[in-house]
Amino acid sequence: MASAPATATLLKPTPLPPHKPIITASVSPPPRRNNLLRRDLLSLSAASTLLLTQSLPFLAPPAASAAEDEEYVKDTSAVISKVRTTLSMERTDPNVADAVAELREVSNSWVAKYRKEKALLGKASFRDIYSALNAVSGHYVSFGPTAPIPAKRKARILEEMETAEKALSRGR
Repeated sequence: MASAPATATLLKPTPLPPHKPIITASVSPPPRRNNLLRRDLLSLSAASTLLLTQSLPFLAPPAASAAEDEEYVKDTSAVISKVRTTLSMERTDPNVADAVAELREVSNSWVAKYRKEKALLGKASFRDIYSALNAVSGHYVSFGPTAPIPAKRKARILEEMETAEKALSRGR
């Protein structure tokens, strides 16, 4: 058996022609389609936003009227007096649990009514009353309606009530 000699054949790569970039120049813009392009949409939305923000003061409802302010002052004063009478009750008083339940109902309705009013969120009276009601409700939820409020917390709540009354009298 004769075997053929094994010879290695080398493959040589064929050289590629040099790469020439293709440059095209166009003088006219591409043909427009019937639908809006993104930049058109953005410019339209910017223009409509500008028009809307300029005309918004004319479209917005008027600020809170004097009657609404009077109602807020009346409701807030009622909540303040209810908090004070409830906190001044003796813990041995048999009506303390009912008074606390009534206070929680009054405070929940006050918060539900006025928390969504953006005009009131910046008022000092709202901030102080909201904080005090939060402290009172948190105490009674955590410790029960007959648990006495600690002296330090009670003093802070009454101080917030006092500053809220001053702010109410000044229209704040």
